[in-house]
Amino acid sequence: MDGIMEVPVRRQNMGRKKSEMAVPGFTLGAFILLLLVSSVANYPNGKVTKSCHGMIPEHGHTPQSDPPWYISVSQMTFRPGEKIKVTLSGPLFKGFLLEARDENLTGPPIGSFTLIDSQVSQLLTCEDIQGSAVSHTSPSNKAEIEVYWNAPSSAPNHIKFLATVVEKYDIYWVKIPGPVISQPNVLPFTTPKATIAPMPTLPPVSHLTKSFNASDCGNKKFCIRSPLNCDPEKELACVFLSFTRDAKSVMVEMSGPSKGYLSFAFSHDQWMGDDDAYLCILEDQTVHIQPSHLTGRSHPVMDSRDPLEDMAWRLADGVMQCSFRRNITFPGVKNRFDLNASYYIFLADGAADHGRIHKHSQQPLITYDKYNVTGYPENIGGSHSLLILKVHGALMFVAWMTTVSVGVLIARFFKPVWLKALFGDAAWFQVHRMLMLTTSALTFIAFLLPFIYRGGWNWHAGYHPYLGCIVMILAVLQLLLAAFRPPLHDPRRQMFKWTHWSMGTAARIIAVATMFLGMDLPGLNLPGPWKTYAMIGFVAWHVGTEIVLEVHTYRLSRKDEILDDDRIQILQSLTTAEAEGYAFKKAVLAIYVCGNLTFLTMFLSAINHL
Repeated sequence: MDGIMEVPVRRQNMGRKKSEMAVPGFTLGAFILLLLVSSVANYPNGKVTKSCHGMIPEHGHTPQSDPPWYISVSQMTFRPGEKIKVTLSGPLFKGFLLEARDENLTGPPIGSFTLIDSQVSQLLTCEDIQGSAVSHTSPSNKAEIEVYWNAPSSAPNHIKFLATVVEKYDIYWVKIPGPVISQPNVLPFTTPKATIAPMPTLPPVSHLTKSFNASDCGNKKFCIRSPLNCDPEKELACVFLSFTRDAKSVMVEMSGPSKGYLSFAFSHDQWMGDDDAYLCILEDQTVHIQPSHLTGRSHPVMDSRDPLEDMAWRLADGVMQCSFRRNITFPGVKNRFDLNASYYIFLADGAADHGRIHKHSQQPLITYDKYNVTGYPENIGGSHSLLILKVHGALMFVAWMTTVSVGVLIARFFKPVWLKALFGDAAWFQVHRMLMLTTSALTFIAFLLPFIYRGGWNWHAGYHPYLGCIVMILAVLQLLLAAFRPPLHDPRRQMFKWTHWSMGTAARIIAVATMFLGMDLPGLNLPGPWKTYAMIGFVAWHVGTEIVLEVHTYRLSRKDEILDDDRIQILQSLTTAEAEGYAFKKAVLAIYVCGNLTFLTMFLSAINHL
């Protein structure tokens, strides 16, 4: 469920709403873009063209009656080509949608609007008619909106203005009627006699009397749990989902911390979009059970609760539990998957506010493979991070915590003591080159993986991908620079050394910053605050080791200068002091590598357990 971010839930007493009025919205696979404020059709910026026809916000709540707002016009008659000033006013409100319709309120919007204040209102293109509706530009409070309506040449005899107004996310009024204006010398408009439609009935909802348990998992129930093998009856942090099949239906049980919402989805792949989703959302000490479907990386679209039966819920000891029954198949019903097939299953939880769910704090749990929940009962788990992202993180940790760090220390401090030839070059240089080539290779492979996973650039990962690109560029430049290294006594050698050192140091610093940011991204999101302290500890460990070796090298050089003032190349040959220094450096390097591998193991173990 990569994407349910902020989604409305219907109140239990809300009437059914037809699916064609739903606006495509945020998806599972991940649960990703956070909407911070309430607005018409879930859009705080007023881009609500998908709500033009029904003028109904996709907030999932029941519209209010007896609106306190009213619509006024500058004149009651019009001729084609005239401009009529239209005013929507009343108490403070956040969002609105204003349209002109024909006398029977059927067909597309009529005419177009001209803005008076573009700071608070904007034009929309509804039903391919440019400027045929007006909406808000932001969720800021407003008390009055003024616009001009432009009468078209083919206008009908009578025009009626309608407005939908959003006061708060779960409080709104739909199609508030305004005055009817008419062309001159036409028969007066008569309001058709209203007919009262029967109120729709909703499936009953009951209270669970006892907690779910995991005793039948793998026997009678198909169970998904996080952590694996946790028991919802005994562990408050257990996120639990089970399916129990009977002849033609499946009983679903879902349990987890009552932070706001629990949700799961059936998906054909491990990516959000085109999924069959279900949510249990806490609002005012009541749990709303809501089916939905997911279209792309956008809001879940709330569907009718008709397919669900035996709905029940329970709140106790900080745990939210809900259950419902649905048929295995729904011939002719859109968006409900056939449960005789196998699917990936997403399981997520997060915060909710006034029926609006917010972005989950970590990636949803995703099963490792496709499963048929109506087949043989199994007891399975999943991962909060896909394998490809785990490999990305692991390779970057190995490259920039281990191989590059050891390679830098060897080049900086072991030149004088590892001069023995190895495959035609000094041993220190061969080891350094091997470690740096390994670093570049691991970085290149890890760099490609997120692009393969996302199918392109990730616009929601903050600075992490930008810094990652800089690291990759610097790693490639380092290889090119090393390939054209000037000979030892070449005048350009000194410039090469400083350029090589500067670029390498910059790459290491930026790589550490990139890893800091990457640890908190939803795709990896290592748990707990320990990761930050561990990364700080690694940086301190490496810097401390360099300082120790720098101080030791300086003292050794001073000692040799005292022993032989006439010697020019102080560290070109091993003296007794140098031999002692080599032993010390070897011990420091061994201790450093052990500590380095300890930090690396901590991070790799955490990635493996996601």
